[in-house]
Amino acid sequence: METTHRVRVGDARDLPLADDSVDLVVTSPPYPMIEMWDDVFAALDPAIGDALDAGDGDRAHDLMLSVLDEAWAEVARVLAPGGIAVVNVGDATRNLGRFRVYDNHARVTDAFESLGFDPLPGVLWRKPTNSAAKFMGSGMVPPNAYVTLEREHLLVFRNGQRREFEPRAERRYEAAYFWEERNRWFSDVWDDLNGEHQTLADPELRERSAAFPLELPYRLVNMYSVYGDTVLDPFWGTGTTSLAAAISGRHSVGVERDDGLADAFDDRIRDAPALSRDFAASRLDDHRTFVGESDDDFEYAADHYDTRVRTKQEQGIRLYEVTDVEPTLDGWEATHEPYEE
Repeated sequence: METTHRVRVGDARDLPLADDSVDLVVTSPPYPMIEMWDDVFAALDPAIGDALDAGDGDRAHDLMLSVLDEAWAEVARVLAPGGIAVVNVGDATRNLGRFRVYDNHARVTDAFESLGFDPLPGVLWRKPTNSAAKFMGSGMVPPNAYVTLEREHLLVFRNGQRREFEPRAERRYEAAYFWEERNRWFSDVWDDLNGEHQTLADPELRERSAAFPLELPYRLVNMYSVYGDTVLDPFWGTGTTSLAAAISGRHSVGVERDDGLADAFDDRIRDAPALSRDFAASRLDDHRTFVGESDDDFEYAADHYDTRVRTKQEQGIRLYEVTDVEPTLDGWEATHEPYEE
Protein backbone atom coordinates (compact mmCIF):
# COMPACT_ATOMS: atom_id res chain seq x y z
CA MET A 1 0.00 0.00 0.00
CA GLU A 2 1.25 3.48 -0.88
CA THR A 3 -0.03 6.80 0.43
CA THR A 4 0.76 10.33 -0.71
CA HIS A 5 1.29 13.36 1.51
CA ARG A 6 1.06 16.79 -0.04
CA VAL A 7 1.43 20.25 1.44
CA ARG A 8 0.33 23.41 -0.31
CA VAL A 9 1.43 26.89 0.67
CA GLY A 10 -1.82 28.80 0.59
CA ASP A 11 -4.83 30.14 2.42
CA ALA A 12 -7.43 27.99 4.18
CA ARG A 13 -10.08 30.36 2.77
CA ASP A 14 -9.21 29.30 -0.78
CA LEU A 15 -8.24 25.63 -0.70
CA PRO A 16 -6.44 24.36 -3.82
CA LEU A 17 -8.56 21.20 -3.85
CA ALA A 18 -11.42 19.79 -5.89
CA ASP A 19 -14.95 19.50 -4.56
CA ASP A 20 -15.64 16.39 -2.45
CA SER A 21 -11.99 15.33 -2.61
CA VAL A 22 -11.23 14.53 1.05
CA ASP A 23 -12.79 12.09 3.52
CA LEU A 24 -11.78 13.56 6.87
CA VAL A 25 -10.71 16.97 8.16
CA VAL A 26 -8.68 17.23 11.37
CA THR A 27 -7.51 20.73 12.18
CA SER A 28 -6.79 23.31 14.85
CA PRO A 29 -7.19 26.89 13.62
CA PRO A 30 -5.76 30.00 15.25
CA TYR A 31 -7.99 30.67 18.26
CA PRO A 32 -9.80 34.02 18.15
CA MET A 33 -8.85 36.35 20.99
CA ILE A 34 -5.73 34.40 21.96
CA GLU A 35 -3.07 37.12 21.87
CA MET A 36 -0.43 35.06 20.06
CA TRP A 37 -2.72 34.95 17.01
CA ASP A 38 -3.59 38.68 16.90
CA ASP A 39 -1.07 39.52 14.19
CA VAL A 40 -2.17 36.58 12.04
CA PHE A 41 -5.80 37.67 12.14
CA ALA A 42 -4.95 41.35 11.66
CA ALA A 43 -2.91 40.50 8.56
CA LEU A 44 -5.95 38.78 7.11
CA ASP A 45 -8.33 41.61 8.01
CA PRO A 46 -6.83 44.97 9.11
CA ALA A 47 -10.14 45.89 10.76
CA ILE A 48 -9.31 43.30 13.41
CA GLY A 49 -6.18 45.21 14.39
CA ASP A 50 -8.17 48.43 14.54
CA ALA A 51 -10.76 46.84 16.82
CA LEU A 52 -8.09 45.46 19.14
CA ASP A 53 -6.32 48.83 19.30
CA ALA A 54 -9.62 50.45 20.19
CA GLY A 55 -10.25 47.92 22.97
CA ASP A 56 -13.39 46.64 21.19
CA GLY A 57 -13.13 42.96 22.01
CA ASP A 58 -16.62 42.06 20.80
CA ARG A 59 -15.98 43.46 17.33
CA ALA A 60 -12.52 41.92 17.10
CA HIS A 61 -13.95 38.55 18.10
CA ASP A 62 -16.71 38.74 15.50
CA LEU A 63 -14.26 39.70 12.76
CA MET A 64 -11.86 36.90 13.66
CA LEU A 65 -14.68 34.38 13.54
CA SER A 66 -15.72 35.76 10.14
CA VAL A 67 -12.24 34.95 8.85
CA LEU A 68 -12.65 31.38 10.08
CA ASP A 69 -16.15 31.18 8.60
CA GLU A 70 -14.63 31.58 5.14
CA ALA A 71 -12.34 28.62 5.83
CA TRP A 72 -15.23 26.48 7.07
CA ALA A 73 -17.12 27.19 3.84
CA GLU A 74 -14.13 25.79 1.94
CA VAL A 75 -14.11 22.73 4.21
CA ALA A 76 -17.75 22.16 3.31
CA ARG A 77 -16.86 22.33 -0.38
CA VAL A 78 -13.98 19.84 -0.35
CA LEU A 79 -15.29 17.34 2.22
CA ALA A 80 -17.05 14.39 0.60
CA PRO A 81 -20.64 13.53 1.56
CA GLY A 82 -20.63 11.60 4.81
CA GLY A 83 -17.16 12.89 5.67
CA ILE A 84 -16.25 14.03 9.16
CA ALA A 85 -14.68 17.33 10.21
CA VAL A 86 -13.00 17.58 13.62
CA VAL A 87 -12.02 21.04 14.84
CA ASN A 88 -9.80 21.46 17.89
CA VAL A 89 -10.50 24.89 19.36
CA GLY A 90 -10.28 26.51 22.76
CA ASP A 91 -12.24 29.34 24.26
CA ALA A 92 -10.34 32.48 25.25
CA THR A 93 -10.21 34.79 28.24
CA ARG A 94 -9.04 38.34 27.79
CA ASN A 95 -9.18 41.77 29.36
CA LEU A 96 -9.94 44.53 26.87
CA GLY A 97 -11.52 47.09 29.13
CA ARG A 98 -13.22 44.29 31.03
CA PHE A 99 -12.35 40.66 31.63
CA ARG A 100 -14.51 38.06 29.88
CA VAL A 101 -14.53 34.69 28.15
CA TYR A 102 -14.92 34.48 24.36
CA ASP A 103 -16.87 31.35 23.41
CA ASN A 104 -15.06 30.13 20.32
CA HIS A 105 -16.39 26.58 20.44
CA ALA A 106 -20.04 27.68 20.40
CA ARG A 107 -19.49 30.08 17.52
CA VAL A 108 -17.62 27.49 15.43
CA THR A 109 -20.47 25.04 16.03
CA ASP A 110 -22.96 27.65 14.80
CA ALA A 111 -20.86 28.19 11.67
CA PHE A 112 -20.80 24.49 10.77
CA GLU A 113 -24.51 24.11 11.44
CA SER A 114 -25.22 27.02 9.10
CA LEU A 115 -23.29 25.16 6.39
CA GLY A 116 -25.54 22.12 6.77
CA PHE A 117 -23.28 19.94 8.91
CA ASP A 118 -24.70 17.81 11.71
CA PRO A 119 -22.89 18.29 15.03
CA LEU A 120 -21.95 14.97 16.62
CA PRO A 121 -20.89 14.32 20.22
CA GLY A 122 -17.46 15.84 20.75
CA VAL A 123 -14.62 15.57 23.22
CA LEU A 124 -13.36 17.81 25.98
CA TRP A 125 -9.58 17.63 25.88
CA ARG A 126 -8.39 18.45 29.38
CA LYS A 127 -4.97 20.08 29.38
CA PRO A 128 -3.78 20.55 32.99
CA THR A 129 -0.36 21.74 31.82
CA ASN A 130 -1.89 24.89 30.34
CA SER A 131 -2.06 26.79 33.61
CA ALA A 132 0.72 27.67 36.03
CA ALA A 133 -1.81 28.40 38.79
CA LYS A 134 -5.27 27.24 39.76
CA PHE A 135 -6.80 30.67 40.04
CA MET A 136 -7.09 33.96 38.21
CA GLY A 137 -8.20 37.33 39.46
CA SER A 138 -8.21 38.14 43.17
CA GLY A 139 -6.30 35.14 44.47
CA MET A 140 -7.54 33.68 47.74
CA VAL A 141 -10.49 35.93 48.53
CA PRO A 142 -13.99 36.06 47.00
CA PRO A 143 -15.73 37.08 44.88
CA ASN A 144 -13.55 38.23 41.97
CA ALA A 145 -11.45 35.19 41.07
CA TYR A 146 -12.02 33.32 37.82
CA VAL A 147 -12.14 29.66 36.87
CA THR A 148 -9.10 28.72 34.81
CA LEU A 149 -9.63 27.19 31.38
CA GLU A 150 -7.84 23.85 31.34
CA ARG A 151 -9.67 22.21 28.45
CA GLU A 152 -10.16 22.58 24.75
CA HIS A 153 -12.90 21.27 22.51
CA LEU A 154 -12.72 18.64 19.81
CA LEU A 155 -15.82 19.52 17.83
CA VAL A 156 -17.09 16.79 15.51
CA PHE A 157 -19.32 17.42 12.49
CA ARG A 158 -20.65 15.16 9.75
CA ASN A 159 -21.31 16.33 6.21
CA GLY A 160 -24.73 14.83 5.52
CA GLN A 161 -25.69 11.19 5.92
CA ARG A 162 -23.42 8.43 7.23
CA ARG A 163 -20.93 6.95 4.79
CA GLU A 164 -21.90 3.70 3.14
CA PHE A 165 -19.52 0.80 2.47
CA GLU A 166 -19.77 -2.50 0.66
CA PRO A 167 -20.67 -5.31 3.07
CA ARG A 168 -17.54 -6.54 4.90
CA ALA A 169 -15.34 -4.02 3.08
CA GLU A 170 -11.82 -5.22 3.80
CA ARG A 171 -10.19 -1.81 4.26
CA ARG A 172 -12.85 -0.91 6.81
CA TYR A 173 -12.53 -4.06 8.93
CA GLU A 174 -8.74 -4.06 8.76
CA ALA A 175 -8.92 -0.52 10.19
CA ALA A 176 -11.02 -1.59 13.18
CA TYR A 177 -9.90 -0.67 16.68
CA PHE A 178 -9.76 -2.85 19.76
CA TRP A 179 -12.74 -2.93 22.11
CA GLU A 180 -10.95 -1.13 24.94
CA GLU A 181 -9.57 1.47 22.49
CA ARG A 182 -13.10 2.19 21.37
CA ASN A 183 -14.18 2.74 24.97
CA ARG A 184 -11.27 5.09 25.67
CA TRP A 185 -11.17 6.97 22.38
CA PHE A 186 -14.92 7.57 22.21
CA SER A 187 -15.12 8.89 25.76
CA ASP A 188 -16.27 12.50 25.93
CA VAL A 189 -13.29 13.56 28.09
CA TRP A 190 -9.63 13.00 27.19
CA ASP A 191 -7.34 13.73 30.12
CA ASP A 192 -4.36 11.57 29.13
CA LEU A 193 -2.84 13.81 26.44
CA ASN A 194 -0.48 16.69 27.11
CA GLY A 195 0.30 19.53 24.72
CA GLU A 196 3.06 18.95 22.18
CA HIS A 197 6.55 20.18 22.90
CA GLN A 198 7.92 21.86 19.79
CA THR A 199 10.91 20.09 18.24
CA LEU A 200 11.53 22.57 15.44
CA ALA A 201 15.13 23.74 15.28
CA ASP A 202 14.26 27.30 14.27
CA PRO A 203 12.97 29.26 17.31
CA GLU A 204 11.01 31.61 15.04
CA LEU A 205 9.10 28.63 13.63
CA ARG A 206 8.34 27.42 17.15
CA GLU A 207 6.82 30.80 17.96
CA ARG A 208 4.60 30.61 14.87
CA SER A 209 3.23 27.15 15.57
CA ALA A 210 1.01 25.55 18.21
CA ALA A 211 1.04 21.83 17.52
CA PHE A 212 -1.21 19.37 19.26
CA PRO A 213 0.34 16.04 20.39
CA LEU A 214 0.65 13.36 17.71
CA GLU A 215 -1.54 10.98 19.67
CA LEU A 216 -4.50 13.37 19.26
CA PRO A 217 -4.82 13.35 15.44
CA TYR A 218 -3.69 9.70 15.42
CA ARG A 219 -6.74 8.77 17.46
CA LEU A 220 -9.06 10.91 15.35
CA VAL A 221 -7.73 9.56 12.06
CA ASN A 222 -8.29 6.00 13.28
CA MET A 223 -11.72 6.83 14.71
CA TYR A 224 -13.18 8.57 11.68
CA SER A 225 -11.50 7.17 8.55
CA VAL A 226 -10.41 3.91 6.94
CA TYR A 227 -7.25 2.80 5.17
CA GLY A 228 -6.72 4.70 1.94
CA ASP A 229 -8.87 7.71 2.89
CA THR A 230 -7.59 11.25 2.42
CA VAL A 231 -7.19 13.48 5.48
CA LEU A 232 -7.02 17.29 5.19
CA ASP A 233 -5.66 19.86 7.61
CA PRO A 234 -6.38 23.37 6.26
CA PHE A 235 -4.44 24.96 9.17
CA TRP A 236 -1.51 22.62 8.80
CA GLY A 237 1.12 24.22 11.07
CA THR A 238 3.92 21.72 11.75
CA GLY A 239 2.15 18.91 9.88
CA THR A 240 1.14 16.77 12.86
CA THR A 241 -2.11 15.72 11.16
CA SER A 242 -0.21 14.63 8.05
CA LEU A 243 2.26 12.67 10.15
CA ALA A 244 -0.63 10.94 11.94
CA ALA A 245 -2.22 10.10 8.59
CA ALA A 246 1.06 8.71 7.25
CA ILE A 247 1.60 6.31 10.16
CA SER A 248 -2.08 5.30 9.95
CA GLY A 249 -2.11 4.33 6.26
CA ARG A 250 -4.12 7.32 5.02
CA HIS A 251 -3.31 9.93 2.38
CA SER A 252 -2.97 13.53 3.56
CA VAL A 253 -3.17 17.08 2.27
CA GLY A 254 -2.09 20.13 4.24
CA VAL A 255 -2.53 23.82 3.50
CA GLU A 256 -0.27 26.28 5.32
CA ARG A 257 0.39 29.99 4.82
CA ASP A 258 3.90 29.85 6.29
CA ASP A 259 6.31 28.31 3.79
CA GLY A 260 8.95 27.93 6.53
CA LEU A 261 6.72 25.52 8.43
CA ALA A 262 6.01 23.58 5.24
CA ASP A 263 9.72 23.19 4.46
CA ALA A 264 10.45 21.90 7.97
CA PHE A 265 8.11 18.91 7.55
CA ASP A 266 10.64 16.92 5.53
CA ASP A 267 12.50 16.09 8.74
CA ARG A 268 9.33 15.04 10.57
CA ILE A 269 8.00 12.61 7.97
CA ARG A 270 11.36 10.83 7.93
CA ASP A 271 10.39 9.61 11.41
CA ALA A 272 7.24 7.89 10.08
CA PRO A 273 8.74 4.37 9.82
CA ALA A 274 9.92 4.28 13.44
CA LEU A 275 6.78 5.99 14.72
CA SER A 276 4.46 3.63 12.87
CA ARG A 277 6.22 0.61 14.34
CA ASP A 278 6.11 2.13 17.82
CA PHE A 279 2.40 2.90 17.60
CA ALA A 280 1.56 -0.56 16.24
CA ALA A 281 3.65 -2.35 18.88
CA SER A 282 2.19 -0.22 21.66
CA ARG A 283 -1.39 -0.88 20.58
CA LEU A 284 -0.82 -4.62 20.53
CA ASP A 285 1.05 -4.61 23.85
CA ASP A 286 -1.69 -2.55 25.49
CA HIS A 287 -4.36 -4.85 24.12
CA ARG A 288 -2.63 -7.97 25.37
CA THR A 289 -2.24 -6.37 28.79
CA PHE A 290 -5.95 -5.59 28.79
CA VAL A 291 -6.81 -9.19 27.88
CA GLY A 292 -4.45 -10.57 30.51
CA GLU A 293 -5.87 -8.39 33.28
CA SER A 294 -9.53 -8.96 32.39
CA ASP A 295 -11.78 -11.58 33.97
CA ASP A 296 -14.05 -11.58 30.93
CA ASP A 297 -14.14 -14.13 28.14
CA PHE A 298 -12.65 -13.20 24.78
CA GLU A 299 -14.56 -15.38 22.36
CA TYR A 300 -12.62 -14.67 19.19
CA ALA A 301 -9.02 -14.97 17.99
CA ALA A 302 -7.49 -12.19 15.91
CA ASP A 303 -6.77 -13.24 12.33
CA HIS A 304 -3.33 -11.63 12.04
CA TYR A 305 -1.96 -11.47 15.59
CA ASP A 306 -1.51 -13.86 18.47
CA THR A 307 -4.18 -12.44 20.73
CA ARG A 308 -7.81 -12.87 21.64
CA VAL A 309 -10.41 -10.19 20.93
CA ARG A 310 -13.80 -9.55 22.41
CA THR A 311 -15.90 -8.97 19.28
CA LYS A 312 -16.11 -10.44 15.80
CA GLN A 313 -15.53 -7.00 14.31
CA GLU A 314 -12.03 -6.95 15.83
CA GLN A 315 -10.91 -10.23 14.26
CA GLY A 316 -9.69 -8.67 11.02
CA ILE A 317 -7.64 -5.86 12.60
CA ARG A 318 -4.45 -5.38 10.63
CA LEU A 319 -1.90 -2.78 11.63
CA TYR A 320 0.48 -1.32 9.06
CA GLU A 321 3.95 0.15 9.32
CA VAL A 322 5.68 2.63 7.05
CA THR A 323 8.65 0.92 5.42
CA ASP A 324 9.86 3.77 3.21
CA VAL A 325 9.30 7.48 2.59
CA GLU A 326 10.37 9.10 -0.66
CA PRO A 327 10.05 12.72 -1.82
CA THR A 328 7.86 13.40 -4.86
CA LEU A 329 7.33 16.49 -7.02
CA ASP A 330 4.57 17.74 -4.73
CA GLY A 331 5.26 16.06 -1.38
CA TRP A 332 6.10 12.56 -0.21
CA GLU A 333 5.05 8.98 -0.86
CA ALA A 334 4.98 6.46 1.95
CA THR A 335 5.11 2.69 1.42
CA HIS A 336 3.22 0.57 3.94
CA GLU A 337 3.46 -3.13 4.76
CA PRO A 338 1.44 -5.15 7.28
CA TYR A 339 3.02 -4.90 10.71
CA GLU A 340 4.63 -8.19 11.67
CA GLU A 341 5.91 -8.92 15.15
